[in-house]
Amino acid sequence: MWTHIDNKLYREFKFSDFSQAFSFMTRVALLAEKADHHPTWSNTYGHVEIWLCSHDAGNTVTDKDRQMADLIDQLVPRVV
Repeated sequence: MWTHIDNKLYREFKFSDFSQAFSFMTRVALLAEKADHHPTWSNTYGHVEIWLCSHDAGNTVTDKDRQMADLIDQLVPRVV
């Protein structure tokens, strides 16, 4: 579930290993590039954190962020 924290949408994803986490990040990267809307994120082993906000809208959450969050959610039917 995405939460709104400090003018950003935030979600944590947990995977069973680094390979699954990195595969997920690769799919997100392809979506982000196509949408020209790039997340801030971090990865440690099977743990991925993503923050979304629109820099060109004054670092606030916009519909573009909500749409990206929905697309990201579609990449992971079940997070472990």
